[in-house]
Amino acid sequence: MSLIDELRWRGMFHDMMPGTDEQLNNHAPVSGYIGFDPTAASLHIGNLATIMLLVHLQRAGHRPVALVGGATGMIGDPSGKSAERNLLDETTLRANQAGIKAQLEKFLTFDDSPTGAVVVNNYDWFKEFGFLQFLREVGKHLTVNYMMAKDSVKRRIGGNEDTGADGISYTEFSYQLLQGYDFYHLYKTLGCTLQMGASDQWGNITTGTELIRRLTGGEGKAYALTGQLITKADGTKYGKSETGTVWLDASMTSPYQFYQFFLNAADADVPRLIRVFTLLPQAAIEALEAEHAQAPHLRTLQKALAQDVTIRVHGQQAYEAAVSASQVLFGGGDLASLDEATLLDVFAGSPQVAVPRAALAEQNVVGLLSETTGSTIFPSKGEARKMIQGGGVSLNREKATIEQQAAEVPLLLDKYIVAQKGKKNYYLIKLT
Repeated sequence: MSLIDELRWRGMFHDMMPGTDEQLNNHAPVSGYIGFDPTAASLHIGNLATIMLLVHLQRAGHRPVALVGGATGMIGDPSGKSAERNLLDETTLRANQAGIKAQLEKFLTFDDSPTGAVVVNNYDWFKEFGFLQFLREVGKHLTVNYMMAKDSVKRRIGGNEDTGADGISYTEFSYQLLQGYDFYHLYKTLGCTLQMGASDQWGNITTGTELIRRLTGGEGKAYALTGQLITKADGTKYGKSETGTVWLDASMTSPYQFYQFFLNAADADVPRLIRVFTLLPQAAIEALEAEHAQAPHLRTLQKALAQDVTIRVHGQQAYEAAVSASQVLFGGGDLASLDEATLLDVFAGSPQVAVPRAALAEQNVVGLLSETTGSTIFPSKGEARKMIQGGGVSLNREKATIEQQAAEVPLLLDKYIVAQKGKKNYYLIKLT
């Protein structure tokens, strides 16, 4: 199966310039690049879909080039944006670039072979490129009319200059020229003839192909290929949870939260997600879909997706820990087996209640769980007593009794108690 055929059946293909398929099939290995914006210390789920384009490029026998935009990251790409971005300093950008490169190494093979991946930083060739030199050597080759015709620019033109609403600065307007020169530089130094990206990058990418044509006197041939933007079935952007962006860095989105994000994917979304984010072959995915259709409540597709992606991003050990943590919450596993970070992750979506440690020695569990101690689990001792008598309250998985003293409840990590009210309502009590 060719690269284009692979991307098509996975639902990842959006568009390409004429001749791209022939270039890939007849001139292997082709060097193809994608740019990554280093405005954060980590890549996120949205970037992962783009990374998978490079993964498939390498698997098809070509050389992936990952460009970290140290220079263009100082400006900001207007594509898909409605307002000017904040500019970052060089120190922050360099730290972000190091983190991104380490993440890319989890997905791509970096070696000295003809298909070995390469990471480059466009700051390395722009830092000594003077403004006047750039205007003379590059800027004169593209007209303002050509640049204004791009969708990413047209959406921002005509804004109110006084309020800044929907306008575009010269800084962001020049972004496509810089990205176009990136393509030319890689074409000249690495023989790179293909640029890929998400569908909203089409305008920037084709600026690069046009600049290569003009700077080489019409002799240079370069190609463009874009992938589908990953959205949910309802058309909204994919990659954000209730708590915000899902990052690839474990310190920004824990492996447990990462695993849960994919495990909780909607049935309407998961057939596409498993094609985009995993390398499972077509037959294996179709077999999983058939199994899932027989018993959707078992979430076969979600489990396969979450397992595959979590292992590749965070490793086998982190995946197993995430599964164990999930079983604690949903399968009655041992709470005492969790470390503090995982315990807080597991109950991040549950109300957290601070109770003075002295309250343990002064009262029974009825008082501990009622608002008389500052708790918000029950509004009164009477309601707490009634539900405890009915067997509807557990403390650290053990049924509570009205005679039980608060000091008798074993503590987790010497400061936490997990209270369960009914079947689904959890509270994390922290002693202060």
